[in-house]
Amino acid sequence: MAMTLERTAWLQERRRLTAGRYDQLAPDYDRDWGTLDETHTTMLLLLLARLPQGSCLLDAACGTGKYWGLMLERGYALVGIDQSAGMLRRADEKFPAVPTRQQGLQELNESETFEAVLCIDAMEMVPPEDWPLVLANLRRAVKSGGLLYLTVELIESAERERAFLLGREQGLPLVPGEYAHHGGYHYYPTLEQVRIWLEAAGLALLEERTGDGYQHFLLQRPPNDQPTAQVQA
Repeated sequence: MAMTLERTAWLQERRRLTAGRYDQLAPDYDRDWGTLDETHTTMLLLLLARLPQGSCLLDAACGTGKYWGLMLERGYALVGIDQSAGMLRRADEKFPAVPTRQQGLQELNESETFEAVLCIDAMEMVPPEDWPLVLANLRRAVKSGGLLYLTVELIESAERERAFLLGREQGLPLVPGEYAHHGGYHYYPTLEQVRIWLEAAGLALLEERTGDGYQHFLLQRPPNDQPTAQVQA
């Protein structure tokens, strides 16, 4: 029980620190990481090709709205959420007409609202305990038959193991796949585990690709699917 409480408090603190770090990075984020990567763009265009023009999309963990220009110029509507106030301020400066709100993936509570949901380059910040919760939140936010584009950051297995051992040497309450010895937080589940979670969440795989250092999943909430209850953290 003590270990569980210690880990819960540690994860909460890492999440707070992560949001603060992105607040600091926000002013220069687009300069340093604003390039639209090839596979990300390809997968996003595949998703858009399946949606009627004018569809409303949720960009969950939207950051500075890196991909918004691509979607807006094609006639799609957007809503953005992020846990970093600094990143949202930058997104609002660039795209003042797009509604945004400060909200984490774990707190997302929309139901049957959007034709598609994006969660791009963000799941590496979600600890394993929260993966089922976050997937349920994302699934519930999209309408029956709607789409979800999700990326999972990749890491070499040797580096994954090394990071775990270094963290444990520092006394951190890690589980395998967590990378936190440098002071930040990332979680790299195996792709086998990711697919297990996706199946358990009731998300059907439409397309899967590897590129830009990520595994890319284009998913669908099944048509005629019943609304899902909110999962408690």
